Amino acid sequence: MKNRLLFSWIGNADIREAANQERLGPLESILGHSRYDVLYLIYDKPETEITSYIRHIEERFDVTIVKNPVALSDPTHFGDIYRAFDSMLEKAQSSYSNAEFTIQITSGTPSMTAVSILLGKAKYSTKFVQSSIEQGVSEPDLPFDIAADFLPALAKRTDAKFSDLFSGQTPNTAAFADILTQSSIMETLKQKAAIIAQRDVPVLIYGETGTGKELFAKAIHNASRRSGKPLLTLNCGAIPKDLIDTTLFGHTKGAFTGAHDSRKGYFEQADGGTLFLDEFGELPLESQVRLLRVIQQGTFTSVGSTTEKLVNVRIIAATNRNLIDDIAKGRFREDLFYRVAIGMITLPPLRERKGDLPLLAKKLLEKVNQDASESPGYIHKKFSAGAIKFISNHSWPGNVRELQATILRASLWQQGELLSEEDIRDALLGTRPVGDGIFERDISQGIDINEILKEVSAHYIERALKENHGNKSKAAAMLGLKNYQTLNNWIEKHDVK
Repeated sequence: MKNRLLFSWIGNADIREAANQERLGPLESILGHSRYDVLYLIYDKPETEITSYIRHIEERFDVTIVKNPVALSDPTHFGDIYRAFDSMLEKAQSSYSNAEFTIQITSGTPSMTAVSILLGKAKYSTKFVQSSIEQGVSEPDLPFDIAADFLPALAKRTDAKFSDLFSGQTPNTAAFADILTQSSIMETLKQKAAIIAQRDVPVLIYGETGTGKELFAKAIHNASRRSGKPLLTLNCGAIPKDLIDTTLFGHTKGAFTGAHDSRKGYFEQADGGTLFLDEFGELPLESQVRLLRVIQQGTFTSVGSTTEKLVNVRIIAATNRNLIDDIAKGRFREDLFYRVAIGMITLPPLRERKGDLPLLAKKLLEKVNQDASESPGYIHKKFSAGAIKFISNHSWPGNVRELQATILRASLWQQGELLSEEDIRDALLGTRPVGDGIFERDISQGIDINEILKEVSAHYIERALKENHGNKSKAAAMLGLKNYQTLNNWIEKHDVK
């Protein structure tokens, strides 16, 4: 047979009625109405005031009493009440895994009642009981289910925020001030982009995935004379080949099977504004021909139509592919490349912006804390010194997007306040080692071979030290170095932290 547990605040009415003995208080009425095996009492009152009341209960009812004194900053403080009541229920759940829980919601302040209902409905699936002079003891009718009625909407809202973070989406209001950096290279690129924004020319932005190409594109649009007009974003790599033309240029009714209505394409919708073509290098050759024409002449023809339409659209394209190589291999049109590559910007990967890593990490964690602030029981996070050091030394092959996702993931698993080095390390996915693809680096814009050698050396020194728990003699032997003094020289030379 299940144990029956009753949970109750001790309210002023309970103590008052027990002292007067004229009538039963709310809790006494409930204990007299039904049998309970264990009574969990929670209170924020002096022990001298509580001792006589508990003795009064013990003399009248055959029930085991568990006392839970708490310190509330205020009897109406929802946060304090939530933490205190949740802690009591959690302890009871660990002590009585197969018991029937009932919460008494009459005693205490209205804030205590509200929190009791929230926890009982959403987290612990309890029964409820109440007592009043007019209606006596009864089970209240609570005609809602928090899990079914409210949590899905909350989850949907929260998931949307998390989804934005993971996908690296940027707000349409993005400006150059939103591009956080302490790097002289990035500051120079921001200045170049600001100049390009004022000139109504096509733009081509190079950069690895997650380096901020979309952020730059939106900032350029917002700083341009077209800022009051539409900015549309199209991922060229996500469109099936047979839908590229209709996506870009639209179609007429009956142009093909399933075309029940005429539809405007991206060019017509963006007329007067900017069209951001992400993954630009993924466009097939046949679509590149038609795109070149509309860029050169400012005209296009919808699928199924013979009428040319005039548009005025600025193109900002972005790619992580080496289009010069693609041109040489016949995979990309040279004339389209030179038509778009007027305002050229090449964004550096995060591993080349070491000084920016602590700044970006802290700003991203601020955003995570802000988005999670509505989540019940969430504790705002901060980095330990070890976490910042690890973040600063990691190569982040997925760039800002990987950094965002890792910080968010770490904040989900860590229930406390401090994110440690271990939390960040555990939140990393199985990304490729820093050396992967090192022979495929783009050298068309120039490279620093000493930096690459330093990168590889630092990577393997760190791995050897970790593998040998910091023992330099063993790490030196693992790396094929003569002794730990030689390793020290390498550590100093390559600035290994």
